[in-house]
Amino acid sequence: MKILSFGVPCYNSEAYMEKCINSLLVGGEDVEIIIVDDGSKDNTAAIADDYAASYPEIIKVVHQENGGHGEAVNTGLRNATGVYYKVVDSDDWLDAEGLKKVIGVLKSFIENRKRVDLMICNYVYEHVEDQTSKAIRYTNVLPQDRIFGWNQVGRFRVDQNLLMHTLIYRTRVLRDAGLELPKHTFYVDNLFAYIPLPYVRSLYYMNVDLYRYYIGRSDQSVNEQVMIGRIDQQILVNKLMFDAYSLPEDVFNRRLSQYMMSYLAMICLVTSIMLTISGTEENKQKRKELWQYFRENDVGMYKRLRRGIRGIASNPPGFISSRMMRRGYHLAQKIYKFN
Repeated sequence: MKILSFGVPCYNSEAYMEKCINSLLVGGEDVEIIIVDDGSKDNTAAIADDYAASYPEIIKVVHQENGGHGEAVNTGLRNATGVYYKVVDSDDWLDAEGLKKVIGVLKSFIENRKRVDLMICNYVYEHVEDQTSKAIRYTNVLPQDRIFGWNQVGRFRVDQNLLMHTLIYRTRVLRDAGLELPKHTFYVDNLFAYIPLPYVRSLYYMNVDLYRYYIGRSDQSVNEQVMIGRIDQQILVNKLMFDAYSLPEDVFNRRLSQYMMSYLAMICLVTSIMLTISGTEENKQKRKELWQYFRENDVGMYKRLRRGIRGIASNPPGFISSRMMRRGYHLAQKIYKFN
């Protein structure tokens, strides 16, 4: 039985995928590495096949027509046999010692028949432009080294959302949630980190800097100009997150509700800022239409989103110009170093 399955979406990844895969091989035969070649045009497919031939008990490769990052994540999940599932993008990597510790703890859950739906670890921004690192940790928010529920979760800072990099889901949770990410869409990692949460009943946090997030390439999806160019995909993800906010009565939890609303408000803010600082009348109209969509589909949630500080920042008074919003956004970039 595999303890942990890794889904590794690859598209034209020949320049960096080997570092990623080698970091996962540290897990040995306790792990399963599913390399998803998403219609690559370079040597990605050949590199993947070579790895599978060298490590047939650990690595499997799926070649598919290009479906985008979300469909590659879906494919990894469909083929996963491990008790737990984690996505590692092909330009990122995992810390070797951290991975060994994580696998040891996951093994103990299985051996002692302890149900843990979600393991959370730290991640580290590895910045290309200035060769610096910034770790995102949760020691002030989450109990350490013990199983806990949402009632024991504290208040997250603005830079502490539970992103895809931090998460190791029990595979059954993702399947029970019916997770199916949209094809040909960037920014679906937000859906991966959001939609399954109501199905998570038990959590575990390890204060380990596990995931290394490589950031700063000019073609990266979180680059500001790239985000503006793909704004329609960001809007789609934003709407899907809004539509997915649903906590059935049998799983309703105030702390979970607060966190999910806060995360949604942050994504609304990012979308609104990108639409505004682009400077085009077309995108300003799209911002109005996005908030109109919220109002028409759930006026209660719309009011909750508008009421908070992030909602106010998403819809600033008319005298606040796009230039001022851009300055505020770039100041936040310097402080939190998120892209």
